[in-house]
Parts: sequence; C-alpha cells; structure tokens
Amino acid sequence: MSGAELLRPRDADALRAELRQVAGVSGMSVVFGGQVYEGTLILSEFFGTRTSAMRGLAVSPASGVGGAAVATMRPASVSDYRGATTITHHYDAPVLTEGLRAVVGVPVVVGGRSRAVLYVASRDVGPIGGRAADLVLRASRRLAVEMAVRDEVDRRLRLREAALPVQSDAAAAQQLRDIHAEVRGIAQTVVDAAARARLRDVSDRLARLLAGPEIAGETPALAPRELDVLAHVALGCTNAEAARRLSLRPETVKSYLRSAMTKLGAHTRHEAVVRARRTGLLP
Repeated sequence: MSGAELLRPRDADALRAELRQVAGVSGMSVVFGGQVYEGTLILSEFFGTRTSAMRGLAVSPASGVGGAAVATMRPASVSDYRGATTITHHYDAPVLTEGLRAVVGVPVVVGGRSRAVLYVASRDVGPIGGRAADLVLRASRRLAVEMAVRDEVDRRLRLREAALPVQSDAAAAQQLRDIHAEVRGIAQTVVDAAARARLRDVSDRLARLLAGPEIAGETPALAPRELDVLAHVALGCTNAEAARRLSLRPETVKSYLRSAMTKLGAHTRHEAVVRARRTGLLP
C-alpha cells in the first residue's frame, strides 16, 4: 500500500457527511448518493429511505436522473419520476418501490469528470427547488473542493514515491515537509470547517509518518494557526514570507510563533522546530 493510500481519508466518509448535513437541514424526505467508478454511479449512502431497493444500484451514464447528471456534469431533475419523459426509465422498479416521485441529482465534478452524485428526493409530485436545491448544490461544491485537494496531495505523494529511489533520505524528508506546509496552507482557503479539519488531519498524519513510531515526550497542544506558522518556519521562511503564504500580517505571524515557542519551551525558532519534530507535530 502506498503512502498516498495510507494518508487519504475515505471519500465515502466525506460523501456521507455532506449527505447527512443536507438531510438534517433541508427537510427533504430522502437524501442519498454514491460515487462514480469508471463511469458507473454506485448508490451507497441513504438517509430517509424505507426500503433497500436502491442500495448498491449501478447507474449507467446517461441513464435515469443520476446517469444524466454524470454524463452532462450538470444537475438533473424530474418533478414526477413516474411520468418523466426527459430521462430513461431503466430504474423504475427500485425508485418506485421506494415511492420517490420528485428527484434532483447533482454531480460532484472534479477535474472535468463526475466523481459522485448527491440526490434529494420527495415522495410527493412537484418540483424541488429553493432551499433544498441550494443546499445540495453547495454540498456538491464543497465535496468537489475537498476531493480536488485530496487528489493533489495524492499526486504529490506519488511523485515523491516515484523519486525516492534516486533521492537521499534528507531530500525525501524535505519534500514531505514542503507538502505538509502546503496542505496546511490549502486548508486555510477551504471555507467549510469540516473539510478544513479533515485537511489538517491529513497534515498531522504526514507529520507522524515521517516522525516514525517513536515520538519523544508529550505532544504540546498547539493551535492550528500556530502549527501553520511553525510549518512554514520549518521550511526556512521568514515571518514576512510565512505571512504572505498564509495571508496573515507579519505581526500576527510573529505572535503565533512566540506562542508556539512558549508552549514548546523553546527559546529560538530553530529550537521550536526541532522540538515540534521530536513530538510528531511537524514532519
């Protein structure tokens, strides 16, 4: 198993979290979805269903509401599934067994292809719009951003692994540190708090991966911003450079660094980095 496979959280968990949030806020009867594998959508996550008729359903491209969303990379909807003429009816049996009539399917598009579809549905006839449609659209965008970031982290890790046979251990470690700092920087651009927390979790696992199984002493509790600053200081950045990368003021960076040094019991920037690495906070 590669380092990327070890570090990447399950996309299904992120999908489930977004669907759960939509289900909890939208008030829709049924919320469900699934990921796309080699062009085929597999329905796997369900909230509000009464039967298991749709569980594991494989939806082909351009077929039904979800297949149309996958193929066009745009939302697809019907206000009365039973009589809809804008979709194929390959999946009438499971959909109607569940009693669904109005359905909206929104694709999660990453890198020019559909990676998942999020659905909201009602057992009543009538268009789904307004707040529910907006909620599922926003959820699909958040998930697309998170998947894109995860893909980029994986890409960089694969490049690192491919280069390892001709690199020294020191060079490989430095690449990991660069990736760690970049992931923490990317996390600050993500609006969704849950996605930001998951990205920080990825960065923490990167740090532990390089630190190895033996970590010296107790791990001080650094605030996320303190660790962001320290990660860039570890790369040799000045306060001004770290501020530019993290979209902070230099004075703010200095304050976070001073606080991190105090918590680590360090008297210099270099000592703070060394202690953070020994405790597994930095790679």
